[in-house]
Amino acid sequence: MGRRVLMITYYFPPRPGSASLRLRGLAKYLPEYGWEPVILTAALPGEPEDRFKVVQTPYPGDATACWKRRLGLAPDKGFQEQLGIPRALREGRASFTSRVVSLAKAIIAYPDDQKGWYSFAVSAGHDLLKRERFDALLSSSGPATCHLIAREVKRRHEIPWVADLRDLWTQNHYYPYGPVRRLFERRLEVKTLSAADVLVTVSEPLAQKLRLLHRGKPVAAIPNGYDPDEVALAPLTKEFTITYTGQLYQGKRDPALLFCIIAELISEGRLDRRVIRVRFYGATEYWLEKEVKRFGLEDVVSLHPQVPRNIALEKQRESQVLLLLNWDDPGEIGVYTGKVFEYLAARRPILAVGGPRGVVTELLEETGAGIHALGYDQLKHALMELYEQFRTHGYVPYRGREERIAKYSHRAMARRFADVLNFVVAKGEGWQECHQTKDFGLSTDRRETNE
Repeated sequence: MGRRVLMITYYFPPRPGSASLRLRGLAKYLPEYGWEPVILTAALPGEPEDRFKVVQTPYPGDATACWKRRLGLAPDKGFQEQLGIPRALREGRASFTSRVVSLAKAIIAYPDDQKGWYSFAVSAGHDLLKRERFDALLSSSGPATCHLIAREVKRRHEIPWVADLRDLWTQNHYYPYGPVRRLFERRLEVKTLSAADVLVTVSEPLAQKLRLLHRGKPVAAIPNGYDPDEVALAPLTKEFTITYTGQLYQGKRDPALLFCIIAELISEGRLDRRVIRVRFYGATEYWLEKEVKRFGLEDVVSLHPQVPRNIALEKQRESQVLLLLNWDDPGEIGVYTGKVFEYLAARRPILAVGGPRGVVTELLEETGAGIHALGYDQLKHALMELYEQFRTHGYVPYRGREERIAKYSHRAMARRFADVLNFVVAKGEGWQECHQTKDFGLSTDRRETNE
């Protein structure tokens, strides 16, 4: 009989967000490695796929949404919008109103917006473990409430627990709140995760940070991935099309340097503005519209609202080049955006822009799936190189190395999680030696290289 794991996660399809994809990949491929997953989640916005065993609990709603209702505001619209704050101000990168709203949310949504789920999930988890056999718990954050739930379930049932942090908790360089809240929340993090048997995060640099805060705790680095079943080809656009799908997080991911270089190359006569098209899907921020106008690229750059995921995948597959924007912050060295794995499935050349040299750079170099331009000169050279390939062939050739890309599939990710779950359940000989190695849970497997 195979082993069973209770996966505690707020994000799971059809709840939107790239976070759901990691958990879906785990649920889909863990059975190939001897683990039957049962997903414990808050009430979903639609029916999950029949293939998965999903236990949904009642959910009172996000903490900020509940406060909006108390104030007579619509729960699904932003505070600033309903208070009549102009769009230019509320979408500013560091506006006063944004700081005020952030301060209020720091108090209302501690430790996160989903804290109201805690009691429902603990009760459901407790009932599940009383009725059925489970060999391990796996909680995945954010929200951090998932780990609070898992800690209480583990306390009641003494079951091995793996805590997966897709993003770091208080060590996250995107941490949106001030130092006072971080101080209190860091104590909560240390106390909560002290009960976990193993911590998991998405890259080795982030794993090193966790080891510093949670000393003596085994930490494994397991990247996100793409679903091999989503790999597909499509007819390419006739234009030299560069496509970005996703959010820009109020300018933390900024295409200004790309716009500047495109405008320069057009003015120098080295780039034909009639054939180049830059498309954004899901990014219609006010500041972005201003940047497009500032560089005189209204006929080159098109801004589209968010589209369903299947449409976004089609736009990726038909593109000559896929644009990946990184935040220019040293903390990005260990950050894989979920987008880079989605792009791997599209099998189109990736142009990564901005940020420090880090795990994204290494991934693109290892797989041959694209280029990471680290500055003005590199980006200008990379853009011209891609354009010359387009002029020569009528399209931009894709040179990704399939056997290396397969290492970043959801199947490979699930196998690594299965290794961690097996170790945490066994706690046998070799545990100490294995968890101290950099490649903990990352040994190769023939199934991952033959997709």
